[in-house]
Amino acid sequence: MGRSDDVRKQVSESYARAVRKAVQRRNERASGREGKGSSPSPSQGRGCCCQKGPVSDALLARMAGYSSEQMAALPPEAVVSSFGCGNPLALAAIRPGDTVLDLGSGAGMDLLLAAKMTGPSGRVIGVDMTAEMIERARANAAAAGLENVELRQGIIENLPVEDGSVDLVISNCVINLSPEKNRVFRELVRVLRPNGRISISDIVSEPLPEWIQAEAELYTACISGAIPEVDYLDGLRQAGLSDVAVSDRLVYSSEQLQGLLGAVDTGGCCGTGGLTGEKSVRFSTELAGKVSSVRVVGRKSDVQG
Repeated sequence: MGRSDDVRKQVSESYARAVRKAVQRRNERASGREGKGSSPSPSQGRGCCCQKGPVSDALLARMAGYSSEQMAALPPEAVVSSFGCGNPLALAAIRPGDTVLDLGSGAGMDLLLAAKMTGPSGRVIGVDMTAEMIERARANAAAAGLENVELRQGIIENLPVEDGSVDLVISNCVINLSPEKNRVFRELVRVLRPNGRISISDIVSEPLPEWIQAEAELYTACISGAIPEVDYLDGLRQAGLSDVAVSDRLVYSSEQLQGLLGAVDTGGCCGTGGLTGEKSVRFSTELAGKVSSVRVVGRKSDVQG
């Protein structure tokens, strides 16, 4: 098994643990068995990728840019298992009848919202490499009564999707986890129709020290696999997209990073078990102002040379 496969295996296992723990926490809250603790401030959760802890799942989703109305229309398990860093559907201009592809669709929160927006005349395809995520997304789609949702297991570097078949590609805090980002960029261009669009929420960072990049816990926490914003945008342009731009950006402070990484009083991130208080403070101090959540938009030209 090569390094890229090793990374994908590590990420898949981490997210499978995360979704199991998220559902377990929801069940414990429902039965009144969850342990008491202090709630983190909103700045700790805003735009968080995979934070868990005593803060409510609905609050985390609102912090990431989802409305109360959007969340109320979804099965609770889709909300509790959302590990995004933004809202890729904001201003995505999904039209009735569109075909939408969600890269790394997880338990399906964005997938289900997109399915409601594209309507019964449209179609939404979710691709995820983790079998447990596919299973939960299918269950959530059934619970929501949506019949225009299709789940496919696969990797985003080799999408199980036909050429030129998609109007819009969305993704939420997933591409940063890929060990082969340029392959992902080429794949999303391949599956887009002429004039097809992207709306992607993700984590980018300034160049990171080697000791930060070597931390496995930071990879699944969406940090050490992140690349500079300029490289992210250039990669999309070189793959064949035009009008590539950042439409929204949140630069993380030290306090927000502690929430992102899983400070000692708020639990871990992505099923890693959380960092110790000392490590969380060290990393968040080092990374403050260097890591951002961005929403990237772009389109495929109507003429491909």
